[in-house]
Amino acid sequence: MSAPAPPSAGAFPSPPGGFAPAPPPSTRRNVELLLLGFAAVLMTTALFLVEASQEQSITWDIAKYGAAFLGLYAIAHAAVRRFAPFADPLLLPIVAVLNGLGLVLIHRLDLGAAQNAVFNGVPIPSPDANQQILWTALGMVLFVGVLVVLRDYRTLASYSYTLGLVGLIALMIPALLPSSMSEINGAKIWIRLPGFSVQPGEFAKLLLIIFFASVLVSKRELFTVAGKHWLGMDFPRARDLGPILAVWMICIGVLVLEKDLGTSLLIFSTVLVMLYIATERVGWLIIGFGLLLAGFALAYQIFGHVKIRIDTWLDPFADYSNTGYQLSQSLFGLATGGLAGTGLGSGRPNQVPFSKTDFIVTTIGEEMGLIGLTAVLILFLVLIVRGLRTALAVRDSFGKLLAAGLAFTLAIQIFVVVGGVTKLIPLTGLTTPFMSYGGSSLLANYALLALLIKISDAARAPAPVRKREPAAPIAEAQTEMLRRPARQQRARHPEARQAE
Repeated sequence: MSAPAPPSAGAFPSPPGGFAPAPPPSTRRNVELLLLGFAAVLMTTALFLVEASQEQSITWDIAKYGAAFLGLYAIAHAAVRRFAPFADPLLLPIVAVLNGLGLVLIHRLDLGAAQNAVFNGVPIPSPDANQQILWTALGMVLFVGVLVVLRDYRTLASYSYTLGLVGLIALMIPALLPSSMSEINGAKIWIRLPGFSVQPGEFAKLLLIIFFASVLVSKRELFTVAGKHWLGMDFPRARDLGPILAVWMICIGVLVLEKDLGTSLLIFSTVLVMLYIATERVGWLIIGFGLLLAGFALAYQIFGHVKIRIDTWLDPFADYSNTGYQLSQSLFGLATGGLAGTGLGSGRPNQVPFSKTDFIVTTIGEEMGLIGLTAVLILFLVLIVRGLRTALAVRDSFGKLLAAGLAFTLAIQIFVVVGGVTKLIPLTGLTTPFMSYGGSSLLANYALLALLIKISDAARAPAPVRKREPAAPIAEAQTEMLRRPARQQRARHPEARQAE
């Protein structure tokens, strides 16, 4: 059996040096573009289903919302391709699907509100979907701005104390304003101006995450010093508990002064998880959860709004027509949806108060069923896992803690929102990221996405190749005399050593 013929010289061309150049690293941007196209098709199909169910005809809203969606995400893709070419190709498409589905549901709720207004003989309210498109456009401006301005995310560590102070001030401003300028639905978490309102706590959480990531990296020894060993675990010393006690007091202050259970729970839980990641000590988790339970127990005994939330959670039907109406309607909507849902545009989600904001998950469960709600939660899970993978892959400690903190704040927010509408935990008033109606949450979450993409780009980018000086040709190399050490010369010539 004859041996196979060797390949010809022209089959694998190589440069004169004998080594073929390395192939260019793959950026996977075309994969991202393909997935964004799929997200656009999915959103357009959902809009068709809603229009066919509600209006029994197709309107120009589909073209309007579809064109705006395609244009905005085309700009976002171009910005990622230019300023973060090696970023994870799944992050932006997942957000596009979530944001597009949220826009579809808000449009569906607008149609339901218009029908109710006609039936009751009152003026038709202005559609919120148009406003959501505007907020999405502003979110894209912020997203692209972060990618362009923030060349290296590690520069944020140099301004960590300034950012932390700004975040703390932004968090406490609504508590200092009069109720007429800060309170909506019993919570003092807004800054209300004529024709404009903003929720500064949404941006404060990002600034505080950056601050704590920098502090935990620079002061890691403070949190990992030897403490007491008890029940097989290491607990910190009492004098080292100052930082977590300060965070706990800030969160209790937010809970008391602003009546904002969700933000206080979100900030404290995120900082606690980041502290555990930085120290790998279970003792910090035990102390943190102990402080969390103690704070809520104290608030339940002292503050009426916390007591109402807990009592409504325990038995929403005890005061059905008052405090329990919202949660009861949410449970009825989820039960109506069942396994496969009523179909987009065929349910009655407008019966649930705040169905566009706090309870948009109930709208998903009613019209898309358990299957659709599970698919949405899986998308969030993939987004969170990719953020954690970015934290594992990035090389610097600040980037690891920052990416982990950003991913965990999404995870905690989803758990709190879904747990609240399904009666797993008390209601907190948080919104579903990228899906709920509202500008502050959408802008803050697009800034969060931009930070994750910048860190992912740094984690996945190939290592820089050092330029090597070309070696001189053999014919031009100078001759050098190498003298062998005397000890080696005596070892090679023993007769010379005997003569000595």
